Amino acid sequence: MFVCHDGQGRVLLARRGAGARDEPGSWDSGAGALEFGETFEAAVAREVREEYSADVLELHQIGVRNVVRRDPPSHWVAVVFAVRVDPAAVELGEPHKLDELAWFTLDALPHPLHSQLPATLELFGASAV
Repeated sequence: MFVCHDGQGRVLLARRGAGARDEPGSWDSGAGALEFGETFEAAVAREVREEYSADVLELHQIGVRNVVRRDPPSHWVAVVFAVRVDPAAVELGEPHKLDELAWFTLDALPHPLHSQLPATLELFGASAV
């Protein structure tokens, strides 16, 4: 999992489209899976390029969290990163999964949020990045 930010107090969120794996219509930060032999940092950089067409300017691990979902039942561990990107470079990279990108401050988030986003943003807010 990762939270892209501009270094000026705003976070980048994407609205999940009809082709998203779950919770279409909700706003979320980015995520993805490791490919065989890939480091966490390389996976985050790849996913940021795929989802947002942007390069990573800064990358910080900000925590690890359990992700427990009831429907469908699953339990996995997420290593969470804060990623600074250039807002001018951001573009929608996966229109088959996401249908909108926008920048928000933590005190003015859109609705509805993905069910896993509040816990991720809590780590981000506590990270002092």
